[in-house]
Order: sequence, then C-alpha cells, then structure tokens
Amino acid sequence: MKLKEFALKVGLSQTTVSRALSGYPEVSEVTRARVMDEANRLGYRPNINAVRLATGRAGAIGVVMSQAGEYQFSEFMSGMAERLGREDIDILVTPMAEQDSRDELQIYKRLAESRRVDAVVIHSPRPDDPRIALLHQLKIPFIVHGRSQTDVPHAWLDIDNEGAIRRATDHLLDLGHRRIALINGNEGLTFTRHRDLGYRSALQARDIPYDAGIVAHGNFTDEVGFRLARAALEKRPQPTAFVAGSMMTALGVYRAARAMNLGIGTDISVIAHDDVFPYLTADNMAPSLSTTRSSIRAAGTRIADLLLQILAGRDPVGIQELWPVELILRDSSKPAPRDLSA
Repeated sequence: MKLKEFALKVGLSQTTVSRALSGYPEVSEVTRARVMDEANRLGYRPNINAVRLATGRAGAIGVVMSQAGEYQFSEFMSGMAERLGREDIDILVTPMAEQDSRDELQIYKRLAESRRVDAVVIHSPRPDDPRIALLHQLKIPFIVHGRSQTDVPHAWLDIDNEGAIRRATDHLLDLGHRRIALINGNEGLTFTRHRDLGYRSALQARDIPYDAGIVAHGNFTDEVGFRLARAALEKRPQPTAFVAGSMMTALGVYRAARAMNLGIGTDISVIAHDDVFPYLTADNMAPSLSTTRSSIRAAGTRIADLLLQILAGRDPVGIQELWPVELILRDSSKPAPRDLSA
C-alpha cells in the first residue's frame, strides 16, 4: 500500500500522515495515535528511504561500545533493539578498544559531523563528563544512561545505585557481619561513586570504620571478581561477606571462596547487583544468590523510548528518571559465623 492510498483510508492528507508516522512534534498525540493504530490494523509500513529523505533523518541511533561490561552492554542493546525495531530505526555501534577519553570524544565528533545518526546514547558517565558538554555544543540529541554532575542540562535515566548498595550492606550488617568487602566497578564513574557512598553510609550508621583494604574496583567479569575476592580473603581478619558489583563479579567471588575451601552462605555471604541476565540467573546459582535487582534490558528499552520522544520534540531537560532497586534475599546471605563476626 502506498502513502496516497493509506492517507485516503485514514481520511487525512498525505502530509499529515507522513508527519504523524515520522514523529513530527506539530502533529497532535490524538492524530498520531489514530494514524499508528490504522497503520497497524491495515499493515501499512512507510517506505523507509522516502521517510528519511523527507525528514532529513538518518534513521539510526549511535552507541559507542567499550570492552568493559560487555555482558551488560549486550542486554542493554537487546532492550534498545526491541523498541527501535518497531520504528524501523537502526543502531550504529562504534567499538572502542581502550578507555581513552580523547579518542572517544573524536568518535562522537565524527558521528555528529557525518550525520549518520539522529541521536546518541552515553554510557558509564563520569561526574563531570566531557562527552555531555561536547554533544550539547554539537547540538545532537542525546541521553545519558546514568547521571553526571555537570552543569550542562541533559536527559538521563539511572538506577538508585547508592540506595541499592546501602540496602545490601545494611542487610549484611543486620546478619552480624562486620568485615564486609566491596567489589565495585571501575573508579571515576558516577555510579561507582554512588555505590561507594551507599556502602560507606551503611557502615557509618553502625559506627563501623571504613577499611580501604577490603574495597576494590575493576571490570565486571568473572576473572576480575575471582582475583579481587581472593586477595580480600587472604587478608586478616578475613571478610565474612561480599557486596559484588554484578552477577559476573559474584561468579568470581564464588570461585575464590571454593578455591579456599570456604562455603557460600556458611563461611562467606554474598550479595550482588543483578542485571537479570537470561543466561545467568541468581536462582540457579549454588547456593542461590541474594541480589539487588534492576533489569538493564528494561533500561535499554526505556532509553530508546525516551530518545524517540526527544526526536519528536520533547524537551530533554525535563527527562530525569531514577529507578528504584529491589533487594531479593536468597541462600547466599546468612548470619555471620560466630568465630569471625566480631
């Protein structure tokens, strides 16, 4: 079905129908919903090349991928793809092997100058993130997955990292643990600072001194988790509990404990931030893993939806979403051993 025929069936002009399908802000939500409903009912899909030519849009969202957190990235992208696929919008992924901020800024400049994308997603923001200032200066729409403390106005979606880690630490303290190790993400990122704040505030409320010797940072991988957990378990006095930054980190903690003949849920308790991976579930770990739960796939879907709203004319300054995080208790977090809890 061509646009002219579809417009006749809907009873609107070709221009109005085209603008409604393309997300132009001057078309009312009532009209847009009517056109979309009719398009779904009649099975009409606009010619993508014609739409892009008429709107001047590339029909793609840009994402820069670093090697850190590749499992989380995969889940996030799946959520984005689900939402953008319904709008026939592609995702342009640009890999970046090293965490070099100067190289990354050049990538964003190139994306803006080439006009290959209509908007950009920023991941793992820093407190004063230069990418936000750059994209604002380049006048390319963007949204931040996370938050930054920069004065530059920007749209963002984040989870309550501080509250999540504070609740996890509080739960372990309630169980009698006093030597609680934290394996956090890479240093210098906003979310790792928020998690550190949550951990410190929980300890401070119980008058427990902060011990930098059992706090570590690194990529969210099994191998890094194993190495950092083993180093913590070799210290004396030994920690009786771990707060792990991700499911993959928790796998490493499990391996390190077993390598040292320590039982999870008996000698060592573990709580991890759970990104709800379809191929790694907390219930199926042995023993089942206590977690703070937040779906990164759902975040990807919502980020994509918010970007579509920005492209349709919504003011990005008003987009600030902070998602709460659930605490799910399972068999990996138990009371501290009597001989080690003091």
